[in-house]
Amino acid sequence: MGISYKDAGVDIDKGNEAVRLMKDHVKSTFNDGVLTDIGGFGGLFQPDIAGMEAPVLVSGTDGVGTKLKIAMDMDKHDTIGIDAVAMCVNDILVQGASPLFFLDYLACGKLEPEKIAAIVSGVAEGCRQSQAALIGGETAEMPDFYGEDEYDIAGFAVGIVDKKKIVDGKKTAVGDVMLALPSTGVHSNGFSLVRKLVFDVAGLNVDSYVPELGRSLGEELLTPTRIYVKDILPLLKKYEIKAMSHITGGGLIENIPRCINPWLNAVIDVAWPVPPVFSYLQQLGRIDPLEMHRVFNMGLGFIVICDEETADRIEIEDTRFLRVGYLEQGEGKTEIMGVNI
Repeated sequence: MGISYKDAGVDIDKGNEAVRLMKDHVKSTFNDGVLTDIGGFGGLFQPDIAGMEAPVLVSGTDGVGTKLKIAMDMDKHDTIGIDAVAMCVNDILVQGASPLFFLDYLACGKLEPEKIAAIVSGVAEGCRQSQAALIGGETAEMPDFYGEDEYDIAGFAVGIVDKKKIVDGKKTAVGDVMLALPSTGVHSNGFSLVRKLVFDVAGLNVDSYVPELGRSLGEELLTPTRIYVKDILPLLKKYEIKAMSHITGGGLIENIPRCINPWLNAVIDVAWPVPPVFSYLQQLGRIDPLEMHRVFNMGLGFIVICDEETADRIEIEDTRFLRVGYLEQGEGKTEIMGVNI
């Protein structure tokens, strides 16, 4: 009979079964813009540009990082796809783009159809939360490259914005106000440090109950990244937003300066509610506050910058927004009350 692809570690039949199991999840994200079904060589999408004078496409790509290790240790795979979508759509949202579609790339050591379908179910949930269609992807079985139980996932999102409505930070000025939306915890950044602290330093495992967190370590750390699309898009239709920032790796210190004019400083002068997970991690490693704020979001996942009058109106309309600071003359830095930078 000779050697087959299966003998080399790649099972075509299991790949086909994985596609069958994920079909309903994928189709649940389809909208009127999707022109292709599952299985084509390319995903076709026709955007609705009615009312736009100069439509501009905005794209972003990212992965989940070593948070994947938590999912593998817990053998729970139905939420990690939300993180993959969130890291991309939150980024393009910063420039005012409405997400149109998402594509994922999933590579594994040994293809298990049920596990792949669970991962894709999370991707589909992330797409539904962000109002994007999952129009394509790739699943690659790569024996000897990944361990049998290992996998990686990455993806990219494409959105659209009218050119005159691009949010680019060029109008930011002294006296502008920063409003923040809370995070759901660690999100998907800093997990190499997190894992070193909880596994190597504290000697815990994902099933360890942590009184300070009120649940198991794995449950806390696997909490999906919050997707801010449904919070922000309605805001953009009603108010003039000058700048926005998705607080990812680099934290508040490095991400806010990316979205404001270089002659301004962002001053955070409010002691906001910091989720217990950050205090817990800081105590485990006796981590310097500056390092904490350079690695983690510290409970603030998304920043909106506008003038003071607009900020007042937004706060009245939506109490989830927390006023955290303002812009002043400076040199493109973030200053945080109580943190020596």
